[in-house]
Amino acid sequence: MPGLSKDRKRNKTIAFRVSPEEAAQIEARINVSGMPKGQYFIESVLHNKIIVRFGKYESDILGFELQRLRGKIGDMFSGNDNQELIEVLEECKLLLSELCSLLLARNGYEQYENQ
Repeated sequence: MPGLSKDRKRNKTIAFRVSPEEAAQIEARINVSGMPKGQYFIESVLHNKIIVRFGKYESDILGFELQRLRGKIGDMFSGNDNQELIEVLEECKLLLSELCSLLLARNGYEQYENQ
């Protein structure tokens, strides 16, 4: 039912694959936590310590993501799609805020204040 999700507070779906053993481990942790599955994943992803790995592969991924965003911004400045430009700039802001938070936390500084 495609029309139902547009009015939901959380209308985005995130999915990933795990092995049967990982699935069992995740289910056990969810059961022990007492939280609903969705809340458990949100809490786990947004509020747990993240380790930023710097190496050839990880740096390439970050570089490709920044290049992709730069390209989208460049394309939009040549056009007149203000709404798409605003969305990409918001995506850039989120990416850079998260990167700053992770780097500062890695170096022992306080949490980055998103302004």
